[in-house]
Amino acid sequence: MSDPATPANHPADYAPPKVWAWNKESGGRFAAINRPVAGPTHDKVLPIGKHPFQLYSLGTPNGVKVTVMFEELLAAGHKGAEYDAWLINIGEGDQFGSGFVDVNPNSKIPALMDRSGKTPIRLFESGAILMHLAEKFGGAFFPTDPEKRAETLSWLFWQVGSAPYLGGGFGHFYAYAPFKIEYAIDRFAMEVKRQMDVLDRRLADAEYLAGDEYTIADMAVWPWYGALAKGLTYGAGEFLSVQDYKNVQRWTDQIAARPAVKRGRRVNRAQGDDGLRERHDASDFDKLPEKAPEKA
Repeated sequence: MSDPATPANHPADYAPPKVWAWNKESGGRFAAINRPVAGPTHDKVLPIGKHPFQLYSLGTPNGVKVTVMFEELLAAGHKGAEYDAWLINIGEGDQFGSGFVDVNPNSKIPALMDRSGKTPIRLFESGAILMHLAEKFGGAFFPTDPEKRAETLSWLFWQVGSAPYLGGGFGHFYAYAPFKIEYAIDRFAMEVKRQMDVLDRRLADAEYLAGDEYTIADMAVWPWYGALAKGLTYGAGEFLSVQDYKNVQRWTDQIAARPAVKRGRRVNRAQGDDGLRERHDASDFDKLPEKAPEKA
């Protein structure tokens, strides 16, 4: 008879070895690209377009943060923010090409080369890219008022620290793991709901995360938690009762209605005919159907 404190779908006889060894695939949807070492697996030079900024990315939440920022900058009149967006297909291992690893040694999207100055500058990690672009364009979407600036930074870094629990934690065990583990799903579901409550309470008191201004904090948080609020993330909307977070819902809809956001979320989408696999000119959007993609 099993221990009543042990979930039925948990192997009660498993004990971690003294020293972990990579002797089998981790399992799950991304098993083929998961590995415990860094560095390139093959030689591949990254393409370079005509614009000052070269983005190498994919239309996942982390990628959408940056394409939304570029489209918002352009909409605000910053012509110097023109960019080329090249598709990095992480399912095929593009992130392990030598050129990409040179830009981002962590082999994650997005990665950016800023070629607007005399010396090209590499940037990786979406939060760092947002801050760099905001400062590059005179504090665009980044308040100069000390209190609002501090609030913006706090929510930006909140997202950076919180999203792994939603993606690599809840998302992995709920949607991608090779078998369901009740303890893991319950533990991460509890944390994701706590995070949604944190956001909902903040947005009950403020129009946007930093206050009355739309900032890079909203651009960072929205692709992850806005998609979750609409039930588009992992198909877990009903499971997490996302409709209960009324203030998050209001904020999500408000940001989704912005024209620049509609454009940004369509860039570097690898599937479907409603997105741009690559973006090299503003006119590229004219080739798309009017309806924006529904999936995050």
